Amino acid sequence: MIGGGSWATAIIKMLSDNEAEKEIFWWMRNEEAINHIRNYKHNPSYLSAVEITLTPENVSSDIRYIISQADHIVLNVPAAFLKETLKNITPAQLKGKKVISAIKGIVPDENLIIGEFLHQNFELPYKDIVVISGPCHAEEVALEKLSYLTIACTAVNTANAFANHLSTRYIKTNISDDIYGTEYAAVLKNIYAVASGICHAVGYGDNFQAVLISNAIREIERFVGVVHPIERDIKESAYLGDLLVTAYSQFSRNRTFGNMVGKGYTVKSAQLEMNMVAEGYYAASSMHHINEKYKVDMPICEAVYQILYERKSPHVEMKMLTEKLS
Repeated sequence: MIGGGSWATAIIKMLSDNEAEKEIFWWMRNEEAINHIRNYKHNPSYLSAVEITLTPENVSSDIRYIISQADHIVLNVPAAFLKETLKNITPAQLKGKKVISAIKGIVPDENLIIGEFLHQNFELPYKDIVVISGPCHAEEVALEKLSYLTIACTAVNTANAFANHLSTRYIKTNISDDIYGTEYAAVLKNIYAVASGICHAVGYGDNFQAVLISNAIREIERFVGVVHPIERDIKESAYLGDLLVTAYSQFSRNRTFGNMVGKGYTVKSAQLEMNMVAEGYYAASSMHHINEKYKVDMPICEAVYQILYERKSPHVEMKMLTEKLS
């Protein structure tokens, strides 16, 4: 496991509670957190109620050591920090390993989804790249509430094998071969959750939220249909389900971030107060630039971009958006 946040902690819990025999290694940057986990078996900063049952020596800040010990590498840092995290890792060190992305974002400088970034920069074949998508909030995993994950890989047997490592009495898994669609849908739903939070803050109610999200799933369908035109059912949990939970849940950091921006917080002040990364902020810029190539009609994404990056008024942009939705 590469990453020390709430979703990383939740997946560590799933892997630990799964009955299949395996050894788990965990990399995180924060030495204080590592020492706390070794001594007290809890992550001090995220999902602190979850008991960590790993061998103490298997929690380390030495990323090269952690990667060398494992045959499956789960990437779980914010997309904006992925290049920095892997800067000392070479393609040779990942060769032959299965690399699983639990990151729901785009690498900003590259404007690439994680699978594309790994393929281009680390020479990983797509058959060795796996994507985890929801709908699933880390906080509910910590409470062992029934949750569903979709595991995607072009090699279905690889997806199935990793899904077997995550399945527990409270985690059910589905399999997909649509790594492009599931990754882009996971990126886009964060932008729509930001939009949902902004709309709530500026005074729109549940009726408009329903219209907003029904338009959002159509934006996702249009975009992934252009980028990777295969037969898919956009109503499946990995697409519609993940969008719904992120747009509506009290645990959604992206919705919380949007709500703060809608209330008048600057982007920086909202980020500082949350003390967590809202992937939708970075995704709004990346998707704006990616869509300059594809030119898909995406008025919700564009409205969020205008508010976050062009500093347009949330009230004005959302009022203009209401005239474009149906």
